[in-house]
Amino acid sequence: MKKVCARWIPHLLTVDQKRERVRCAAELLNTFEPHGHKRLSDIVTGDETWFPFFIIPPKRLNRMWVDGQGDRPVVLRPGFQSRKRMFTVFFNYSGPLVVDILPQDTAMTATYYVQSVYSQVKSAINELRPNVSTSRTLLLHDNVGPYKARATTQSLRELGIQILPHPVYSPDLAPYDFCLILILKDRLTGRKIYRIQNLINAVNLELRTIPEEDYQGVFRKWQIRLKRCIESYIEYFDRL
Repeated sequence: MKKVCARWIPHLLTVDQKRERVRCAAELLNTFEPHGHKRLSDIVTGDETWFPFFIIPPKRLNRMWVDGQGDRPVVLRPGFQSRKRMFTVFFNYSGPLVVDILPQDTAMTATYYVQSVYSQVKSAINELRPNVSTSRTLLLHDNVGPYKARATTQSLRELGIQILPHPVYSPDLAPYDFCLILILKDRLTGRKIYRIQNLINAVNLELRTIPEEDYQGVFRKWQIRLKRCIESYIEYFDRL
């Protein structure tokens, strides 16, 4: 016998939701090279997340050697009232495209997402690839309300944007959630930031100093995770 800690999971998936994960994974794998006619470089993906003004270092970084009589070190953990702001980050195979900061005391809505966030994404794509039609863009985002609202999907289709399928409650299959946000927060861990503009500058700087090959690696890991989802039919997995 051995004692182990339970593993946190985002959601208790039903049988139908597990099947949908496998179906979406198979469809996506068949869409992209080498089996399909689409390219990973056409994908634009992103999500929203809270960035606190101080990110707590993980416990593994707080470990230290002490003698037999040494006291256990203590670290102050910010409470629920700690300052934070909502960022929306979109990126593609080459690097970051848009960093949007939600106005304070407001909530993300379908209107804000289409008119503010995605309009910036579209402008960034046109600037990056001026000779390529926007219809080539493949949008991958999760299933939160503003992203899947009827107004959002209708507006994006009118722009000729193809929305890639994404199974519900599946952050382990979302490139932003399982990789990029972890890299970004790891880089910002331990910094004490006092002004919102300094936080914006820090997030933008770290996104742009991540090498291009690391962004490409995010999408390659995404393909590996899709394949593993099909092969093992497991609920969730933390790492490859």
